[in-house]
This record gives sequence, structure tokens and C-alpha cells, in this order.
Amino acid sequence: MAPLFRFRSSTRSLATLARASHHNNHRENHKFLSPTSFVGSWEAPSDPKEAEKKLARLRREYAKQMTEVRKEYMAEMELMKLEKQRKDDARREALRVANEERKKLKAQAAQLRAQERNIVEQQFRETLLKERAEKLENWKMKVKKHDEKKVEKKELLRRQSSMWVDETDLEKKILESIVATTQL
Repeated sequence: MAPLFRFRSSTRSLATLARASHHNNHRENHKFLSPTSFVGSWEAPSDPKEAEKKLARLRREYAKQMTEVRKEYMAEMELMKLEKQRKDDARREALRVANEERKKLKAQAAQLRAQERNIVEQQFRETLLKERAEKLENWKMKVKKHDEKKVEKKELLRRQSSMWVDETDLEKKILESIVATTQL
């Protein structure tokens, strides 16, 4: 528990030092008004009515001076407000420009990825078309060979059937043809 207490007290002392340095800095940079003629200017008159008039005049002059000081203060505050507004506008504009730039870069990256994806898809399609063409060519070649074999068989059968067979060889030929057809 003691280390936590030490930590809190040390942070408090740091915060106190920061505030104190701020106040000291403010005191060093503060510009005091020139001494007024009011302070120490009062001389007690013998007549109370004259004292009352003098006091009223002092109050009016003080009120005028305070009005001027307040006007200057308001003008300074207005300038500070305008300066702060200008800085805020500049910061907002910089953020807007940065956001637009980031969005533009993001859009370009997305467009680049889309182009790469399209290229890969196009290559894939070309590969598929090439494989399909090869398979079709292979199938056509097999069909052609099959048709050629069919034609050859028919031609062979036609030639063989056109020959006259002796009755003695007939049984032998029939047996050969049955064996040949069962082997196919």
C-alpha cells in the first residue's frame, strides 16, 4: 500500500509544480498597467460637499478607464477567438485534404487489386479454353479412329463376305468369325 501512496503523492507534486511553473511564467510575461493617478491622490478636503464632488469625479474617471480597459480586453479576446478559429479551420482543412488523399490512395489500391484479379481470371479462362480445346481435339481424334476402325471392319467384312466359301471350309470360317467377334 505504501508504494501506491508514494506514487500518488509524487504525481500530485508534479502536477503542482506544473501549475506553479505556469503561474510563474504568467507572472513573468504579464504586463501591468502604468500606475494610476488615483492611488494616493486623495487629499481630504475640509468641506464634505467638495469631498463628495471630488469622489464622484474620481468614480466617473475610474468608470471611464474601466470601460476602456474592458473594450481593449474584449478586442483582445475577439482577436484571440479569430486566431483560434483560423487555426481550427486550417487544421480541419488539413484533415480534409489528408482524408481525401487517403481515400484516393485506397481507391487506387482497390482498382489495382481489381485489375490484378481480372488478369488472373482472364488467364484462368484462357487456360480452361485451351484445355477444353485439347480435350475436344482428343475426343474428335478418338471418334475419327473409331469411325475408321468401323469402316475397316465393314470393308473387311464386305470383302470376306463377297468371297465364295467352299462348303467344307464354311464351318471352319464360321467358327473363326465367331471367335473373332467374341474377342473384340
